[in-house]
Amino acid sequence: MPSTHLLIIGDRAALSWVLTEQRMAFPAGRSKAARALEEGDEIFLYTTRGCFGNPTRDLGRVIGRATVASSVRVLEEPVVFGERSFTEGCRLAVSGLARFREGLVLRELVPRLSVFPDPATWSVRLRRASLTLPSGDADLVRAELGPLLRPYAETAEQYRWPPVST
Repeated sequence: MPSTHLLIIGDRAALSWVLTEQRMAFPAGRSKAARALEEGDEIFLYTTRGCFGNPTRDLGRVIGRATVASSVRVLEEPVVFGERSFTEGCRLAVSGLARFREGLVLRELVPRLSVFPDPATWSVRLRRASLTLPSGDADLVRAELGPLLRPYAETAEQYRWPPVST
């Protein structure tokens, strides 16, 4: 039975790559989190407050929904963002995205999500590559996020980094 995961992305360039390539990559040493993903699993894409370089302005948001489209494998060539190397990865099929700088503000749902047993320290659980959601939590996120999602082709370009000049 497929699981549901929150994929946590804290860097704009990495987010752009994830959405453009429809792939997810994991750093060395995170293989336990990566191996928890299986083909067919549901993914919610979460961008941290610092993802866009201004954590005082931005909020952590669930911005998209996808399905794991291949098993996680060691990459032939690691993906590099800054000084971090990502050695394992999988394909994603992104089915919907919120408009840029929109999406579901996760902290507003924290009191209703069982994956965060202590609402005072909920953000500590997001210091990882992914977080598996219990089915009730997945249902809640799906219901709240659904009205905010737009077709991938309509919104993906908004997340491109660096932006394409016109």
